Amino acid sequence: MRLNEKAICLWISFSVFMIPCASGQDQKVADSLKVIYQHEVLADSTKLELLSNLSFNEVNDLNLAIRYADELISLAEQLGDFGYIHHGYFLKGNKKRLLGDIQEALDAYMRSGEAARKAKSLTGEGITYGAIADIYSVSNNHSNAKLYYQKAISTLRRTDDSVALASTISNAGDEFLNTRNYDSALLYFRESEAIFERVNYATGKAYSLGNIGMVYANIGQSELAEKNINEAMRLLEGSEDYYPICVYLISMADIYLEKGDALTALNYATKSLQLAKKYGLKDQISDANLKLSELYGSAGKPAEAFRFYKNHITYRDSVNNIQSVQQMADLRTNYEISQKQVEVDLLNQQKRNQQILILASVITSVLVLLLATGLYRRYYFIKKTNVIIDAERNRSESLLLNIFPKKLPMNLKNMARYKPRSLSQ
Repeated sequence: MRLNEKAICLWISFSVFMIPCASGQDQKVADSLKVIYQHEVLADSTKLELLSNLSFNEVNDLNLAIRYADELISLAEQLGDFGYIHHGYFLKGNKKRLLGDIQEALDAYMRSGEAARKAKSLTGEGITYGAIADIYSVSNNHSNAKLYYQKAISTLRRTDDSVALASTISNAGDEFLNTRNYDSALLYFRESEAIFERVNYATGKAYSLGNIGMVYANIGQSELAEKNINEAMRLLEGSEDYYPICVYLISMADIYLEKGDALTALNYATKSLQLAKKYGLKDQISDANLKLSELYGSAGKPAEAFRFYKNHITYRDSVNNIQSVQQMADLRTNYEISQKQVEVDLLNQQKRNQQILILASVITSVLVLLLATGLYRRYYFIKKTNVIIDAERNRSESLLLNIFPKKLPMNLKNMARYKPRSLSQ
C-alpha cells in the first residue's frame, strides 16, 4: 500500500508557514479550516497555507479537495511562488490518484516536478519522482517504476526529511511486493517502519505495518499477517484514512479465504466495497468487486460472481486507461532520453569547439611565426644590401680620389646636385 498522500507534508522549508509533518490527514482539521476560509479575509501568504491545509486534510470530498488545490495553484501562479505551485499540483495529483484519474494525476505530478525544480526544492523533486514511480507501478510499467523509485530515494537521502524518505522507501517496497519479490519488499517496509517509529509518525507506521502484514499473507504466515494488518487499520481509523483501510480489508479477506473461512472473507470484502463506495474510491471499488466475484465464484454462485465481475470491469476501465498511461510513460521516458542525448551532444559540441579553437590557435601562431620570420629576413636582406651599397660608394669615391686631382672629384659630386641648364641660358 502506497503512501501517496502521506509524503506531501514535508518540503516547505523555505516557506514562512509549515505543515506539521508529524500528523497525517485529518478531516476534522479540514472542517475547522472551512469556517476560516468562508468567513475570514486573509493575506495572500496566509491564504496559500490555508488552501494547502484544506486540500491536504479534506478526505471525505476529494473533488472539493481538488478545487482547493486548483485555487492554491492559481493564487501561487499570480504571486510567482513556485514552491506553492509545486505543492498545489502535488496535492491535486494525489487526489486525482485516489479518484482513479491516473492520466490526470500523472500530468499533475509532472507539473509539480517542474515547479519544484524552479523552486530549487530538493525534497520536492524527490517526492515527485516517487509519485511518478507510483503511477508507473500501478500501470504495470515496472521498469520505469523502479527507475523513478531509485531516483526518488537517492534524492531524498540527500535531505533531512525523514517522513518523505520513509514514505518513498515504503512505496518502493510495495513495488517489490507487487512483483512478488517478497524478501526485498520486507526489507524496504521494515526500514520505513523504523524511520517512522523514530520520528513518531503514526500514520506512516500504520502503512508500513499493513504492508508487512501483506508480505506475511503472501508467504503463508497468516497469524503475523492478521496481527500487523489489524494494528494498521486501528491506527488508520483514528485519522479517517479510508483508502488504505479498503486495501487492507481485501487482504484480510484473502487471509480468511486461505484459512477456509469463506463467510468471514466475504464480510471483509463487502466492508471494503461499502467503504470505497462511500468515499468514491474508484480503484478500490474495482478491487473489492473483483474479490467478491472470486468469493461468490468459489461459493458456487455464478450469477452473483458475474454481476460483481462486470462491476469490476466497469470501474477498472474508468480507473486505468493503461494504453494511454503507457503512452505517457513512453513519451516521458523518450523525453528524458532525448534530454540526455542533448546533453551528450552539447558536451561533444563543446569538445569539438575546443578542438577547433586549439587548432585555430596553432595555425595562427604558425602564421605569425612565418610572418615574423619573413619580415626579419626582409629586414636582414635590406640591411645587408645597404651595407654593400655603402661599401661600393666608398670604394668609388676612393678610386676617384686616387685617379683625379683632389678638387675634381668634389666638383663632380657637387655637379650632381644641380639641374642642367638649357643652352639659352
